Amino acid sequence: MDQVLVKDLLVRGVIGITDTERERPQDILINLVLYTDTRKAGETDDVNESVNYSTVTKKVYELVEHNTRYTVEALAADISRLCLAMPNVRGVRVRVEKPGAVRFTSSVGVEIERMQVPEGDSTWPIG
Repeated sequence: MDQVLVKDLLVRGVIGITDTERERPQDILINLVLYTDTRKAGETDDVNESVNYSTVTKKVYELVEHNTRYTVEALAADISRLCLAMPNVRGVRVRVEKPGAVRFTSSVGVEIERMQVPEGDSTWPIG
C-alpha cells in the first residue's frame, strides 16, 4: 500500500486533564501516514486520483483547534475518523504528541492505526 505523509503538523489546542491544561491551548504535534493507491495519480498527474494532503492537513488543523479533549487517545481517534472519511484514504496511522508535557521528555503521546472496512466484509477486523 502506498503512503502519503504529513510530518510534524504543529497545532495549538486544548487537551489534557488538569485545570492548567484546560485553561489555554498548548502545542500538539501530529504525524499522519495515509494509506492509498497512488498508481492512477502517478499515471495521470491528477491530484483527484490521490490524497490531497493540503486538504487533509487543513481539516485536521481545524478539528484540533476547535475541539477539546481530555486524552490524546480520543484526539487520535477523532483524527483517524476524519482521515478515513477523505477520498482515496484506505487506512491511516495517526501519531499525536504533547511536546514538553512530561518533565525530562521531549514529548509524550499515542500512535494508532485504522483501516477502512472492505465493502461487504462484516468480518473485517477494525483496529
